[in-house]
Amino acid sequence: MTLDFKILPMSELRTHPGEILDRVADDGDAFVIERNGRQKACLVPLSVFLPNISPARIAHDLEQLEMAGEQPRTTITAEKEIAFKFRHSGDFGPYDITVLLPHNYPNTCPRVYVDPVDSAAPHRFSDGALCIFGVMSSWNPGKHTARDALQNARRWLRHYEMWRKSGNWPKPEAMNANG
Repeated sequence: MTLDFKILPMSELRTHPGEILDRVADDGDAFVIERNGRQKACLVPLSVFLPNISPARIAHDLEQLEMAGEQPRTTITAEKEIAFKFRHSGDFGPYDITVLLPHNYPNTCPRVYVDPVDSAAPHRFSDGALCIFGVMSSWNPGKHTARDALQNARRWLRHYEMWRKSGNWPKPEAMNANG
């Protein structure tokens, strides 16, 4: 994708923010923002960072999270994947949960990471991602969202804390009954 940047004075952005954002999102315009004659930042379409994820799908997932009372911090990784970050309190201290939306999401299920986690913790993949969807066996791209990934991560954390206390991971029947 080739971007032709236009100079946009900060005063114009302040005056017409909705119109400018629509031009970026809908028309693919890109702007360099200037304030006091100095270039300060740029506005580019989201597709520049996430070419394989529909902006409408990202908006839908964020809306689902917001409706559930969640307030994720959103970042873009070096691999140009979107990451939603959450804080979770537990018996063994706070945890940071990252729900990573890989390229080709939602046809590829999110990867979910928790920090800190004991390196011997079960039910994780070799890269440390939580095994919450199996190998896509229970992920349905038309039904599930990042909110489901977050809920499953929290359920995994409850089981992780049981494992830390008892040394045994709950059996699937107990997992369904308790979480």
